[in-house]
Amino acid sequence: MKAQLIDLVFSRDGKRIVTFQTDESIEDVFDEFHGRDVEVQIKDYKRKRSLDANGYAWVLIGKLAARLGLTKTEVYQSAIREIGGVSDVICLQDKAKEAFIRSWESNGIGWQCEEMPSKLEGCTNIVVYYGSSSYDSRQMSSLIDGLIEECRQYGIETMPEDRLNALLNEWEER
Repeated sequence: MKAQLIDLVFSRDGKRIVTFQTDESIEDVFDEFHGRDVEVQIKDYKRKRSLDANGYAWVLIGKLAARLGLTKTEVYQSAIREIGGVSDVICLQDKAKEAFIRSWESNGIGWQCEEMPSKLEGCTNIVVYYGSSSYDSRQMSSLIDGLIEECRQYGIETMPEDRLNALLNEWEER
């Protein structure tokens, strides 16, 4: 859930009491776990992408696929490989790479691997691309921007600028 850390105080016995603030209803969770040991994880909040943005990306992908005579999967995977910040490079022992690649790519059609030679004997570098289901609003915006640019290159009509800006502003509000 999205929350803000508000306060940190110390009880008389030296234990820490952390206060969070949220707009979400958590009464049920509080009632269920009050007084019990729980595991808490805190990390930077990332706005979830808009389902409308995802839908629009697939509209653009479909238009490009039809124009280029490609499958939507091919267009989608190519677009993902063009975005910065949605991949990592890992070095794997050759004996482990096939199982890793199968596992990684089973996450969805956007989750891809590219093999590259390694300077380490018996190893291969693997570029792993994350599928758009894991993207934050900035990454999804980059995907859509790239698709729009490609559509314009082929004379494919895209969403008017004002509607696109409204879509991007919706991300900022999340």
